Amino acid sequence: MKLLDNLQRRFGRFAVPHVTQGLIACQVLAYFLAQGKPGFLDGIALVPNRVLQGEVWRLATFVCEPPNIGIIWVFFFWYLFFLMGTALENTWGVFRYNVYLLVGYLATVAVSLLAPDQAASIAFLQGSVFLAFAYLYPDFELLLFFILPVKVKWLALLQWLGYGFVMAFGDWWACLLVGASICNFLLFFWHDIYLRMKSGRRRMAGQAAQIKTAHTPRHVCAICGATSLSDPKMSFRYCSKCAGGACYCAAHIQSHQHVVENRKYDAVSGSGGT
Repeated sequence: MKLLDNLQRRFGRFAVPHVTQGLIACQVLAYFLAQGKPGFLDGIALVPNRVLQGEVWRLATFVCEPPNIGIIWVFFFWYLFFLMGTALENTWGVFRYNVYLLVGYLATVAVSLLAPDQAASIAFLQGSVFLAFAYLYPDFELLLFFILPVKVKWLALLQWLGYGFVMAFGDWWACLLVGASICNFLLFFWHDIYLRMKSGRRRMAGQAAQIKTAHTPRHVCAICGATSLSDPKMSFRYCSKCAGGACYCAAHIQSHQHVVENRKYDAVSGSGGT
């Protein structure tokens, strides 16, 4: 994108490398601190009303909230986040990956202002990292339950379906958080998605034309209507004496009346010929 190229030329030197590792380190620290102090996570969550009361650190600390899952699964989550975030940083470069996360972060903060008493979650933003990775590396395989190999594109499809379910049946707050989390994905991939859809429409139109051609008979007898599809073994011939070189099957090529220009039959010649 030209905008990102221009921004990178101007601000690329300010890009922060290894953001994924930094986020994971902060979440690991917050996870273990919360084990000894159960109310710790409430003190770092993004609650706009608390921010307006002077607790501005919440704007930064809420990204340190760890996933609310079991200890085994949380480490698996961090491993995947590290794997995918690092891959995106290596693919896009440090600056573009920073922008991707920053857009999701700013969208989440902006949405949180619409519900100042609600605590915003960073989980959806981390989910957008997975969606971007799955879009760029759709055939990458993960071992589901450490046994079953599954390509990430199918897991991403499940996540999109889950987001769609939330948008359709969830409350307005959940819908806003989902929308905020995918705005960075749409910003980065909308043009590529548009081109793929356009190419897909052309491909479908071509396939439809091929199917139509495959079901269109090559030869049709002008007398009985027999076709090369209805009777593949039939021999067809074209009469050079008929206007337009009409086609006839073997049974009628010698017995037909010639077609003249005014679409009337030749009354003189009672039998056809080629």
